[in-house]
Amino acid sequence: MTDAERTLWRHLRGRNLSHKFRRQAPVGPYILDFVCYEKKLVVELDGGQHAESRTDTARDSWLAEQRFKVLRFWNSEVFENLDGVLQAIWHALETPHPSPPPQGGR
Repeated sequence: MTDAERTLWRHLRGRNLSHKFRRQAPVGPYILDFVCYEKKLVVELDGGQHAESRTDTARDSWLAEQRFKVLRFWNSEVFENLDGVLQAIWHALETPHPSPPPQGGR
């Protein structure tokens, strides 16, 4: 884990945000930085190597097809605005997930 991941993990582990998160968790073909399976929320921390990454775009699209919501933060945001990052995660956890699309023709 990076320093930013360790810093954020201290705040996500142990249900500190009232929901269980796992770190370095597998979902399909991907290993995610942090995921709350119950709320289908993924939190990814990125360094400069991820700027405009096609791999990240494809991964986010695949996760969206699986009904996961993805939040991405720069590593620097964790150090410079940890409260804002945690607030954004809390808001995503408390916002109802959209219902699945209807199956069939109606």
